[in-house]
Amino acid sequence: MLQTPMDYRAVWERKPVLRAVYSDIYRRILSHCARGRILEIGGGSGNFKAFAPECVSCDIVAAPWLEVVCDAQRLPFPRGSFNNLVMLDVLHHLESPLLFLQEARRVLSPGGRLIFCEPAITPFSRIFYRLFHEEPFDMGVDPLAMTAISNDKNPWDSNQGIPSLLVGRYRQAVARSIPELALRSVDYFSFLAYPLSGGFKSWSLIPAAAATPLLAAEWAVHSLIGRLAAFRLLGVYERRHA
Repeated sequence: MLQTPMDYRAVWERKPVLRAVYSDIYRRILSHCARGRILEIGGGSGNFKAFAPECVSCDIVAAPWLEVVCDAQRLPFPRGSFNNLVMLDVLHHLESPLLFLQEARRVLSPGGRLIFCEPAITPFSRIFYRLFHEEPFDMGVDPLAMTAISNDKNPWDSNQGIPSLLVGRYRQAVARSIPELALRSVDYFSFLAYPLSGGFKSWSLIPAAAATPLLAAEWAVHSLIGRLAAFRLLGVYERRHA
């Protein structure tokens, strides 16, 4: 199992199909960004900087390409510091999604956006995630009741169901708890290219050249079949003006 940002960066550099799949995600994240400063949370292997060189990148573990080492649930930035918070595969690792969303509300300026890409638990994807993915998911938890933070938690512990719960069953509960954050959009996408690429595994079942046309075809139908078969969701919260 990969354990460090350097491990992930090494896989990224030697696997072109992985770069194709994730580059598509990074570009779509940027397309939702408001004008202004960007904080990348969970900067990990530093790949997002190729798309947004001026962003500030932070993670809970250190790496040479990160500006800040911190916990996403205790961000060391003043109120209204950023116009955008972006994150890829981070939210489902957090012990307290509620504390993080409260921090997002604090750190974002009015009109700013929280943009996140995460696993989507759908009728089709749950079969793959349960049988073939090393990270677990539990759709029976209340993500807003998770408020404890332990200093000795393994940062790779996870529940892949958290993002789907927040934008699905607990959508209204989040709105009541943090009314300043409005859920602007949720796209359910990614059907074949992502699982067939193997992600950050050493293997891939498709060549890199096939990734781009396959991704384009997937996005063309994502609104029709996304909630049934998607492996990913792309969510956008917007910080309301006072």
